[in-house]
Amino acid sequence: MNPSFKFVLALIISLEISLKTSLTTNLLIIIFALLYLVYKHISPVKLLLTLAVPLIAAFTVFATLYWFAPQPDLYNAFSLASRIYVYTLTIYCVSIDTSPENLARSFEQNFHLPSKFAYGVLAALNIIPRMRQAVKQIRTAGMMRGVYLSFWSPILYFKAILIALNSAENLAQGMESHGFHEAASRSVIVTVPVKQRDWLLAAFILLSFNLALFTLT
Repeated sequence: MNPSFKFVLALIISLEISLKTSLTTNLLIIIFALLYLVYKHISPVKLLLTLAVPLIAAFTVFATLYWFAPQPDLYNAFSLASRIYVYTLTIYCVSIDTSPENLARSFEQNFHLPSKFAYGVLAALNIIPRMRQAVKQIRTAGMMRGVYLSFWSPILYFKAILIALNSAENLAQGMESHGFHEAASRSVIVTVPVKQRDWLLAAFILLSFNLALFTLT
């Protein structure tokens, strides 16, 4: 499915279940999301981590609404706690086979977002590995001088910000030298088309979800 369609679909589902309580629908979404992840050959370790990480948040919501509420409601507690897993699993289903680069390109081509937004996102994503390497180099250089820069050291982040500003300036100059201009139309290197099956599949999923949401308890 088109990356933009998957993102909007997950967003609509998350918004609708936050407005209407339906434990059965939440459980169905969780089951289908897990089946989709298994279909995408997710490793058992990642699947267990995906289920274990939201457990604390889900348990906190359940305990607050059931054990510490003036009027405990088991159904409402389970329903709101299951929403944590719905949010987590739907976003994971979107991201498992959709790279940030494809999502940014899809937003630009299919939703007509400004090109400076798409290129800014791509630039930020590509600079993250360089920043990690720069932080390691700064800490190594400090240790060679007998100075240990901890994770929360302001000196470390000050130097990293200076490197980021320098990299941003070099990136801006590089884009201008390659003819980038905000108002000019640009050709597309990697196309992200919207196919008819994307519309049909998105409509089918959205219709099935709303039928379950408003008919099941």
